[in-house]
Amino acid sequence: MTEAELNRYNRHIRLPQIGLAGQQRLNRARVALVGAGGLGCPVAQYLTAAGVGTLGIIDGDNVAESNLQRQILFSPEHIGQNKADVAARLLTRQNPHIQVVVHPFFLDAGNILNTLSQYDLVIDGSDNFATRYLVNDACVLLNKPLVFGSIYQFEGQVSVFNYQDGPTYRCLYPEPSDLEACGEVGVLGVLPGITGCLMANETIKLITGVGDVLSGTLLTFNALSCSFQRFSLTADPANKLIQSLSDHVAVCAQVVPAVSVPELDVATLLDWLNSPVPPLLIDVRRADEHARDNLGGQLIPLDVLQQNPEQVPTNQPVVVYCQSGGRSRQAVQFLGQRGYTNVTNLIGGLNAVRKLSRN
Repeated sequence: MTEAELNRYNRHIRLPQIGLAGQQRLNRARVALVGAGGLGCPVAQYLTAAGVGTLGIIDGDNVAESNLQRQILFSPEHIGQNKADVAARLLTRQNPHIQVVVHPFFLDAGNILNTLSQYDLVIDGSDNFATRYLVNDACVLLNKPLVFGSIYQFEGQVSVFNYQDGPTYRCLYPEPSDLEACGEVGVLGVLPGITGCLMANETIKLITGVGDVLSGTLLTFNALSCSFQRFSLTADPANKLIQSLSDHVAVCAQVVPAVSVPELDVATLLDWLNSPVPPLLIDVRRADEHARDNLGGQLIPLDVLQQNPEQVPTNQPVVVYCQSGGRSRQAVQFLGQRGYTNVTNLIGGLNAVRKLSRN
């Protein structure tokens, strides 16, 4: 390290847990950042300041005026320019001692393995489920740790996936959620900054070996109550058996099936459950998911239901649910095609119920 670098990183080096050896690990690290948006901006800025030697920024999107409320790396003069290009220019000015590699494109099954294989670890700051599943599956295939973060309105989530024998993103979300991306809903401007700093913190810990990383733990932050919560995650070995990248398109396509099915929202369900003739609840998730949290009723995993639909009664109303509404819609559609007229899908699934109860 040069004298200028030693002076620049002096406060890191003074920390006995990091020291010169830890700073050298940071300088040698090669980190891929997927997305230079709300989460990617603070992650990139803090890792640049920390001296991560090579930072690859992957984003095919251009800066838009609506981004400026939360993507504070950008200014009005950058509108219309590629985010990865702009970020690289600004970050290189911030720290000329590091290398910023520009990947000005969106990831897909054809380019992701070659792109991510160049790096030691991956940070996912994307804002859509198709990319998250794709990045997760690629990291499993490449055996690379994945720092995950997401934001929704006033809540942020952070975890570390595919680290040693820990869980993957699919262990947290076996199926896509019905929640919309930040482009479709509002988000508090400071939230990605808070969440992104937590992601950068996990990245630095992974590189330097300091502290306990959030593997097997989901950390959530609620900006309205200014509170943190930690949830334990269990690794499902089946999620490490990915053989190809083709499945992510199919699983994300299941969020909005082409065929409409009878549905109801959480408020309607709660009223119905308190009525003189409540419906039978059927959970079509896996047994381990049901054991962690459920709404009661009967457990019939989707694959079992598809093999033996006669388990579903025809003489009473039935509401089918899963974690976020995808599998249950499949189940209701499947049953409807076989003549069932008494089954209804719960929109948003268990996630929607728990979200309402928190509010």
